[in-house]
Amino acid sequence: MGKHIIITGTSRGIGFELVQLFAKSGHKVLALSRNEKPIQNLNLKNVTSFSFDLNDNEAYKKVEDFINENWKHVDILINNAGALLNKPFAETSMSEFERVYKTNVYGVAELTRVVLPFMNKTSHVVTISSMGGVQGSMKFPGLAAYSSSKAAVITLTELLAEEYKESGISFNVLALGAVQTEMLEEAFPGYQAPTTALEMAEYIFDFSLNGNKYYNGKLLQVSNSTP
Repeated sequence: MGKHIIITGTSRGIGFELVQLFAKSGHKVLALSRNEKPIQNLNLKNVTSFSFDLNDNEAYKKVEDFINENWKHVDILINNAGALLNKPFAETSMSEFERVYKTNVYGVAELTRVVLPFMNKTSHVVTISSMGGVQGSMKFPGLAAYSSSKAAVITLTELLAEEYKESGISFNVLALGAVQTEMLEEAFPGYQAPTTALEMAEYIFDFSLNGNKYYNGKLLQVSNSTP
């Protein structure tokens, strides 16, 4: 039986690969990204893609309407979209900090809140965090806004698992190590990560379909290196 999957941040990197993995396995996907063209250009059947900005309050209504009119329920939500800023803390303005948090924290919270009423006891919310957001992990200068925002969604996941534990819906968060994506290249030009976007997407694909049988309210560190 195909499932109904919503994925954010699908125009490139891990999200772009995830959409294709789910589509090829016969699942229905709603792919959300500010730039919907890369997914639309793939012409995948059972994939719907429209422009969606996590910072736009009106955009959430579009998602709600789509689910109501087409699906009625959602099995998996993958909060994958992220904003990465690499800048010395002394030069990071409040508005830059806010921009990162709006995507990485507020957007995750709001989309989850909008989708939850359509979920049932076997549904799974998977949020993509970063090793930099894990307490006690190796930290890097320049990532004050990014890594602290990724720490926030780890705790948010734990809180939601507790608040919704009677519902049977599972909430888990994956802290990824370095993955070779366009976002990483933009922030750290020339750095070569040990893991490709497709390799990581394959792990997340499997985890989102099966991980809720074993985990709820858990942080899993998905990294084969330090960092």
